[in-house]
Amino acid sequence: MPEIRLTRVAPQLTAVVRSIAPRQALSAAVPAACGEVWNYMRAAQLPKPGRNVALYLDGRITFEAGAEVTAPFPASDRVICSQTPGGMVATATHLGPYTQLAIVHSAIRAWCATQGKALAGPNWEVYGHWTDDPSQLRTDVFYLLASEGGLPQSPPAA
Repeated sequence: MPEIRLTRVAPQLTAVVRSIAPRQALSAAVPAACGEVWNYMRAAQLPKPGRNVALYLDGRITFEAGAEVTAPFPASDRVICSQTPGGMVATATHLGPYTQLAIVHSAIRAWCATQGKALAGPNWEVYGHWTDDPSQLRTDVFYLLASEGGLPQSPPAA
């Protein structure tokens, strides 16, 4: 079982594509959106993005997927400037294949329930650098707690 921690996080600026997908389609939709963001950033000659991010906004699976950025940028018709939520979160780190991420999500939700921590709704994953060894893939999973923070707001475009 993953070690679950409480910590306060600052919002992280992101370049993302916002979309809606059924849960079973996320394994294809999230990488496609991240690739679209990276292609846009290269074509626009913007600074190299950071780690890939997927932010899940609601139960319908409205999500934002893309990459961390260091400054606001001009949006395209698909790629927008957004941010992850800030505030108190329950978080855990997963080392291993992405197909096992559901175990971490379930563990965090169960831990929050037993600890009396209400969830605010948004949760997100920050993916470490790619490796061909699936056992070494790092994903940090975050759940915003209800008593803190709020939904992400898009900063003004540069």
